[in-house]
Amino acid sequence: MAVVIALDAGTTGVRAFAVDEGGQPLGYRYREFTQHFPRPGWVEHDASEIWTALVAVTSELIAELAAPVAALGITDQRETVVAWDRRSGQPLHRAIVWQDRRTATRCGELRDAGALDLVRSATGLVLDPYFSATKIEWLLGEGGVEAGPDLRVGTIDAWLLWNLTGGEVFATEPSNASRTMLYDIRSLAWSDELCDLFGVPMSALPEVRPTAGRFGVTAEGTGLPAGLPISGVAGDQQAALFGQACFAPGMTKNTYGTGSFVLMNVGPQCPEPVDGLLTTVAWTLPGGDGPAAGEGGRTDYAYEGAIFSTGSAVQWLRDGLGLIDEAAEVGPLAESVDDTGGVFLVPAFTGLGSPWWDPYARGLLVGFTRGTERAHIARAVIEAMALQTRDVVDAMSQGSGHAVRELRVDGGASAADLLLAVQADQLGVPVTRAAVPETTALGAAYLAGLAEGVWSSTGELAALWVGDEPVEPTVDRAAADALHTRWLEAVSRSRAWESTA
Repeated sequence: MAVVIALDAGTTGVRAFAVDEGGQPLGYRYREFTQHFPRPGWVEHDASEIWTALVAVTSELIAELAAPVAALGITDQRETVVAWDRRSGQPLHRAIVWQDRRTATRCGELRDAGALDLVRSATGLVLDPYFSATKIEWLLGEGGVEAGPDLRVGTIDAWLLWNLTGGEVFATEPSNASRTMLYDIRSLAWSDELCDLFGVPMSALPEVRPTAGRFGVTAEGTGLPAGLPISGVAGDQQAALFGQACFAPGMTKNTYGTGSFVLMNVGPQCPEPVDGLLTTVAWTLPGGDGPAAGEGGRTDYAYEGAIFSTGSAVQWLRDGLGLIDEAAEVGPLAESVDDTGGVFLVPAFTGLGSPWWDPYARGLLVGFTRGTERAHIARAVIEAMALQTRDVVDAMSQGSGHAVRELRVDGGASAADLLLAVQADQLGVPVTRAAVPETTALGAAYLAGLAEGVWSSTGELAALWVGDEPVEPTVDRAAADALHTRWLEAVSRSRAWESTA
């Protein structure tokens, strides 16, 4: 029996997750690491602590497995950046996390200077501190990192690859590179023009290789068995898309977490930008036709919609309003009423993400009366998750020309049956929850196993995918559309708040 282990380096912790040839989980280990908040809006990680935690959980898991490990895959929090010295291997500054907002002013300056069109056309992204380029620019300026010949800068995957291989491999792959705002997603190469714009020396950036393929092997002295192939790497949301077996254009997944990330596979042709959405590389696989990074293969692209608040709205009910004691209570409480009684919640606690990208929108709770109970507000939270997702999916369908025929879902909130029912009603298509909820880790394992011959093709992987019983729409389109129209009215009021405050 072949075993593949995914190394999942998330935002708050690391996980080692093992699967067998049938794609079934064999076990996992998890460890949190420290979050650093040196100033309001700043978020940092100790990259060395991430590496140490990853070695610990992986070695613990390997010790308990009965079969040999065929391959390791890596998936990671995407836009977070690490700068380190090639000779010492030591970080030169704490990693700056994707959530960090310290470069918001700089992004505004670049927009005012007319740089948005270049960024949008080359990278498919928007000028926002979320992405890596201005973080690297800050490190090389105010962060005090010197741009010498021994400088190495990369996302977390590149940092882990470097350490796993004992400094032999300095590489990344297109799904992570496409989140840096330095990578041209059409030519599939680092952009000279963008590197010049942000003052980033191209010599400090990693080689870009295909998503599935052998990057190297584990070195002696890492704390892990030497010689294990490291054969698949992908950013977390693209890994989840792969783990959900969304291999054909139009196939779409949503991960309901603190926020939500909706991704649609749009195929091998890089699409034109769509307002409100990000265009990103999904993955590069060996073989087939079309461009690839590093060697021949096929690159698929994705539209992505980032929704800022889904699970965080449940946390607000618990911690801010005290309406529930535990997050798990929200589903049963919401199910205790048939509707919201006319209440709408727009959870724009930090502005609105896709498809609005409005940082000035503010949270809005509207439509309540003396008859409003906490159950109505709980249901409004659940409905807001589904309605926000519809906004993104509608934009994706219109922009891509692909009608969504099924939404595959994962993430903590996907356990709520009511959410899936409302989502199916709003989209008018079945909503299917993955039977293996760890789709991000599963995707990384699939990519590594595909490269090492554990699985022969994406067709074989698609046959392994299992979902729960699909949740079908139950209301007619007129009723669903009427609810959505009222939701859009509430969103409009949320977005107008800045001008009336």
